[in-house]
Amino acid sequence: MQALIRPGDALWWGQSSAEPLTLTRTLTAQRHAIAQGGRLRVFVGMDASGTLAPEQADVFDFFGYAGGGGHRKLAQAGVLDIVPSHYSHLAALIRAGRLPADVLLLQVSPPDAQGRHSLGAVREYLPAALERARVLIGEVHPGVPWTHGGPYLAASDFDVLVEASEPPLELARAAPGEPEQAIARHVAGLIEDGATLQLGIGALPEAVLAALHGHRDLGLHSGAVLDGIAALAEAGVLTHARKSRDVGVGVGGILMGGSRLRRWAHRNAQLVLRESDYTHDAEVLASSHKLAAINSAIEVDLTGQINAEVAGGTYLGAVGGAVDFLRGAARSRGGLPIVALPATARGASRIVAQLSGPVSTPRSDAGLIVTEHGVADLRGQSLSRRVRRMIDIAAPEHREDLERQAHALLRQCGAAFA
Repeated sequence: MQALIRPGDALWWGQSSAEPLTLTRTLTAQRHAIAQGGRLRVFVGMDASGTLAPEQADVFDFFGYAGGGGHRKLAQAGVLDIVPSHYSHLAALIRAGRLPADVLLLQVSPPDAQGRHSLGAVREYLPAALERARVLIGEVHPGVPWTHGGPYLAASDFDVLVEASEPPLELARAAPGEPEQAIARHVAGLIEDGATLQLGIGALPEAVLAALHGHRDLGLHSGAVLDGIAALAEAGVLTHARKSRDVGVGVGGILMGGSRLRRWAHRNAQLVLRESDYTHDAEVLASSHKLAAINSAIEVDLTGQINAEVAGGTYLGAVGGAVDFLRGAARSRGGLPIVALPATARGASRIVAQLSGPVSTPRSDAGLIVTEHGVADLRGQSLSRRVRRMIDIAAPEHREDLERQAHALLRQCGAAFA
């Protein structure tokens, strides 16, 4: 790496389960020699490995779109510079040079019979970085699936291509608790047969997928492809047969799961991984029949404003793709723009009168808010009606306090609380 990477270079790699661990751990361990007395910029997405640490800011300048998961410690240490971008914009920002990408580290599959390596578990914004990067370094592991969707790479396309000494990451999911299971039942009750699914990440989306096994002919158009997607496909529930776009094929951006998901995805012609400027594209989403967009949040206020970025004064999340998907689902024929979250966290209400962080999604884009206590359909509702519906799905022990705060909130908006 030292001969290829220059001081001042910006480095990128696949996030979460697509991180090329052999390369990233070599980079962090040898960072002083590789940086040659200078500094390097490192773009971070979601973390599942713990590879990066605040002390590496002695050489690295961290920037990225998210500060959650294992990268929370970077945000808390004040060494992560957040790019507050919609996920759908990232590829265009890379191609325009507004987000520099000089060196790309890739985890790739073994080659097929034509000698083509696939990008394995991820597409997202990496094809844009591939177009811009001066240096391409790759690692190959037999556990990385060969996935459809391109771009495909020959060994000669790499400046360096090595055998990986680290296997692909296994993403551990906490078992959903009763609140998550109750939320999943509510969400599953909203989704019709033949719907197209988009899901966020974590225990809650997996619980929703588990609750959908009684459905038929579901489809997939999502950024994240989770373990539960493989289970639905193997059970014959996920057929993509009624999709209005990419009929018969599931579309995703990144595999976020374990070995079962990778085995299912390997050479599976019914799954295509695409770039984020396709998976998150407004027109593509709007043309997807019955798109059920299921995303989460840190907190939602009584009028439907959503904070998905900051909790307790620390940047934990991302603007991400929630706005893209919620707007797309709202425009989709029969679509469902859903935000689902437990009503409380550590005893505090997540339905609040005033957000403690930024407005990641404005109230004008709020659709259906779901907690374990029910569903608040905010579509077409006035402020006062929204407040009533939101209080009804808050935890019972917090409703009286929320009602007191609601009067003052609505007075500010010139509305009366019924």
